[in-house]
Amino acid sequence: MMRIMVFGTFDVIHKGHENFFEQARALAKDPCLIVSVARDCVASRIKGFSPRHHESERLAAVAAHSLVDRAVLGDEVGYMHHILEEKPDIIALGYDQHGEYVDPLEHDLTHAGLSVKIIRLKPHRPDLYKTSKLSEH
Repeated sequence: MMRIMVFGTFDVIHKGHENFFEQARALAKDPCLIVSVARDCVASRIKGFSPRHHESERLAAVAAHSLVDRAVLGDEVGYMHHILEEKPDIIALGYDQHGEYVDPLEHDLTHAGLSVKIIRLKPHRPDLYKTSKLSEH
């Protein structure tokens, strides 16, 4: 079983997220998709506003999704602790994921002694399926 890890806030799970999960699962014949859900404090700091839904609600929604094998909360400080706990074989990044957690990721994984393949996934209709563009129904 190939452990594939993805990260996000997942405030409203939409078709773009489902495509993100599908692309990640397609990276292996026998995938185990682990989805890391951003903590409220981290999402607020990075995005500049609070998620609409509490982290426990977002975690429950992700965990209930049929494409997700395991959902976990991310770290409140940093990001390596929960990656080390989950020991992914692959980390799949979204096309728009950049910044303080992504830019040093390869270095931090190597420094921690993990051999993890990092793959950048393709966008899926970001003009339509981006949480910031969707209104909650």
